[in-house]
Amino acid sequence: MKKLGVDVLAISVDSKFSHKIWQEEELSKMVDGGVPFPMLSDAGGRIGKLYGVYDEENGVNIRGRFLIDPDGVIQAMEVMTPPVGRNFAELIRQIKAYQHVIKTGEVCPAGWQPGKTTLKPSPDLVGKVWKVWKPDAELG
Repeated sequence: MKKLGVDVLAISVDSKFSHKIWQEEELSKMVDGGVPFPMLSDAGGRIGKLYGVYDEENGVNIRGRFLIDPDGVIQAMEVMTPPVGRNFAELIRQIKAYQHVIKTGEVCPAGWQPGKTTLKPSPDLVGKVWKVWKPDAELG
């Protein structure tokens, strides 16, 4: 994430003391040295409420991931219940795609990977995307 110039924050309603134990007793055993980004406490769920992930009945934030651009605009979000884990490779793919879009003004079609075909939006492209982008070839 650092190589991509991305700031990562983990936020939950758990206290900083719970985060410390979670980092020392669990995360450090799963990730060498523990997670390399700050874990913040959202006591009372104020931040979770702003992002629509706070479960008032249970007093917890539901798992959510938000990609926020340098202007503070949410470009992508994923909200998942605990039984299914997230996909780190998809997160990296999305970050690279949004960075490409910001840099070039091009758009990245479904399943885009770095180095694959992008599209240059224009009136000339309307009705002709099929000539430029071959999803079978791109998605394998």
